[in-house]
Amino acid sequence: MPSPFPGMDPYLEDRFLWPDVHSSLIAYIRENLQPQIRPRYVARIGERIQLAESRHSYVPDVLLLHQMREPAPTLAIAGEMVADEPQTTTYFDEERHVPYIEIIQRDTGEVVTVIEVLSPANKAGDGRDQYLQKQAELLDTKANLVEIDLLGYGQPTVPARNTIITEPAGWRYLINTSRADRRKQLEFYAVPLWERFPRCRIPLWPPDPDVVLDLPAVFTRCYDVGGYDLLIDYSQPPDVPLSEAELVWLQETLANQTLRVSQNP
Repeated sequence: MPSPFPGMDPYLEDRFLWPDVHSSLIAYIRENLQPQIRPRYVARIGERIQLAESRHSYVPDVLLLHQMREPAPTLAIAGEMVADEPQTTTYFDEERHVPYIEIIQRDTGEVVTVIEVLSPANKAGDGRDQYLQKQAELLDTKANLVEIDLLGYGQPTVPARNTIITEPAGWRYLINTSRADRRKQLEFYAVPLWERFPRCRIPLWPPDPDVVLDLPAVFTRCYDVGGYDLLIDYSQPPDVPLSEAELVWLQETLANQTLRVSQNP
């Protein structure tokens, strides 16, 4: 069953669904681009390691919870109350492997374009700081950078979110491109919740022309293969912040689709 929305499904912005959505988007973006860039270029999926402290993490960390085997000794003083025994926890930093796409020049192996799909951890706390550092490093190279931000919450992370964008009104999602030969000129697609995804220009190295990322087709494949219609309860509002206009539109859209409102069997 297809998504009930013409573009992004805000229910997929949920922090517990997003890791699977993110991995699928990366895989299908590569699949969409590969035939267009062969044989001069190759799209590869890379991974960078990111450590996230549990207090900032959006994915449950590994925490071992147990009672103390033997009570810790306390000083016995007649007539004084005895402390209850606490539980203890063993804390581990979470090591995340964050996938992204890099388009390389086949003959030289040089990185031509990096495509990032942002996650909640990239827009808050230590994860955002780490991402901004990596972003700055990439912008100091001769690689193009394409950032796809399909999350309508969190701190601004991609450069275009820090600019004034008046059209279209009520935009929520952003695809931001920084070309290596035009760093001071940002290209972006601003997308409201109620509009379809754009078909985006993906730059290569001049004089080679841009290729087209068919983001609507990528998302449709992601939704269908992921079986999200079986996981989402469309009779309940999504667990992400929405503006009043977005919430009204969402309710009207779902009200016109009784199968969604009554929940899939």
